[in-house]
Amino acid sequence: MAEYTPKERLARALTGQPVDRMPAVSVTQTGTVGQMEACGAFWPEANYDAEKMATLAEAGHTVIGFEAVRVPFDITAEAEFFGCEIKDGTQEQQPSVIGHVVSSMEDIENLKGYDLSNGRINVVCDAIKILADKYGDELPIMGSMIGPFSLAQHINGDEWFMAIMTNEEFGLALMEFTTEFNVAYAKKMVENGADTMVIIDPTASAQLIGNEFYEKFVVPYHKKICDAMHELNVPVVLHVCGDTTLGLSLMETCGVDGISVDQNVDAATAVGNVKNAVIVGNLDPVNMLWNQTTEAIKEQSQKVLDAGIGLLAPGCGIVSKTPTENLQAMVEMAKSHKY
Repeated sequence: MAEYTPKERLARALTGQPVDRMPAVSVTQTGTVGQMEACGAFWPEANYDAEKMATLAEAGHTVIGFEAVRVPFDITAEAEFFGCEIKDGTQEQQPSVIGHVVSSMEDIENLKGYDLSNGRINVVCDAIKILADKYGDELPIMGSMIGPFSLAQHINGDEWFMAIMTNEEFGLALMEFTTEFNVAYAKKMVENGADTMVIIDPTASAQLIGNEFYEKFVVPYHKKICDAMHELNVPVVLHVCGDTTLGLSLMETCGVDGISVDQNVDAATAVGNVKNAVIVGNLDPVNMLWNQTTEAIKEQSQKVLDAGIGLLAPGCGIVSKTPTENLQAMVEMAKSHKY
C-alpha cells in the first residue's frame, strides 16, 4: 500500500478509505505546559494572540509528534464574541464562561448582524492562516469550535435546559441563531486554510436531554454544519462529553464523519454502535495520560486499538500538566498501528 502524507492519511481515515497506518492526532485541545516551555508561547496569551496561538499549536506537532495542528485551545471564544463575561484563564487553566447575554427572543435579534472579523474569532482564523501557510501542504489543519447546543447554553445560562422543554419557540430560535453562526465561522476557518473541522458540543448529549429533545434540538443543527463542510470537502468530527454509548447511533445521523468518545465509553461497544462514523478516542486524559506511566499508557492504548477504534486519541481535552513523554507514548502507539 502507498504511503500517504499526514494530510492525506487523516482525510482518508475519516472518510473510510484505506490507509497505510493510523494517523496520530488529537481532535481535542492539545496545549500543555511542557509544550509552552519548549516553544515560548504560553497561556493565557496564546489564547488571544494569533502568532502565539499558532506557535503553541505547532508545538503539538514538533514537540509531541501529532500529525496535525489544531486551534484553538478552549471553547469560550464564541461566547465572548457575543458579549458573555469570561473568567480569564491562567498558564495551567483555560478560561470559562461566567456571564450570559440572552434571555428573550429580543436578545437573540439584538445579537444578529455580527462581524466575524472581530474578537478572538478572528484571532483563531488568523492563527489558522499562519499554520496553513506553513504546513497546509503536508499536515491536516484542524479548526475547532464549540457546537451550537453548548453555545446556546453559554449565552443563555443554566436556564437553557429548562428552556428547551418549556419554551420550544425560543429554544429553536436560539439554535437557529447559534447554528447560523457556527456555519459562518466554520466557513471562515476553511477559507483561512482549515481542512478538518471539529465540533466540541459537550452538553449536547442524548443521555443528558433524552433522545426526543436530542433529535429536535441537536441533530438538525449538527447536520447543517456537516452539510456546509461537506460541500467544501471538509470532514467533520463531533465530540460530546460523558457516556454517549446509547446515543451514538443517533449522533451519527447528522452525517458526521468521526465521533470522539470519552473515557466513560467502552471502545468496542462504541465501534459496534455506529454504521459509518469513525470512532475516535478514548484514553482517559486525567487518570491515564496525566497520571500514569508511559508503559501503562501503551498498554491501555493497545487495548483501545484491539477494540477496533478508528483513531487513537485522548477521550477529552488534554490536561495542561500532562507530561510530554506520556503523549509521545500514545502517538507512538498510533503510528505503529496498521488497520
